[in-house]
Amino acid sequence: MAKLIFSAITSLDGYIEDKDGNFDWGAPDEEVLSFVNELERPIGTYLYGRRMYETMVYWETAQGLPDPSPGDRDFTELWKAATKIVYSRSLMTASSANTRIEREFDPVVIQQMKAAQERDITIGGPTLAAQAFKAGLVDECQLFLTPVVLGGGKPSLPDDVRFGVELLSERRFRNGVVFLHYRTLDG
Repeated sequence: MAKLIFSAITSLDGYIEDKDGNFDWGAPDEEVLSFVNELERPIGTYLYGRRMYETMVYWETAQGLPDPSPGDRDFTELWKAATKIVYSRSLMTASSANTRIEREFDPVVIQQMKAAQERDITIGGPTLAAQAFKAGLVDECQLFLTPVVLGGGKPSLPDDVRFGVELLSERRFRNGVVFLHYRTLDG
């Protein structure tokens, strides 16, 4: 049975983007990216909202860029190999291989997907993830706390759902990022 994992790069005060929609402050360095790549290896499917997908589709063509880092090359291969499901009412076609578009997020379908798949599933984008949290589908949270305070923006976690967590692991990086890995107790 697959786990549904929410993974996010977040500011210290809990935002994935600032008030202007920027997230450049969260770009991982090579050490963090190498760690992210190890977390991504067991992932078979990415669930995205439209905006997160439009951000991540960059990795479809990243191999064609001059002088990509080893971490960038590795992540590109991992991302391209995974199945992507994009939840959007406005996006008509996908811009990447191994991608399909769904119009509605259906918790029953996600539960069936978790039961049927062997490889884990990640959910990206706080709006889509909020639906999964509310439905009790999220098994784990992987948060990369970045040493910046934004003072506002788009929250990384929903504000209208409550659940307990158990810390599974943590790691500090030289650049000040702290990785926190939790199991949800009510998910």
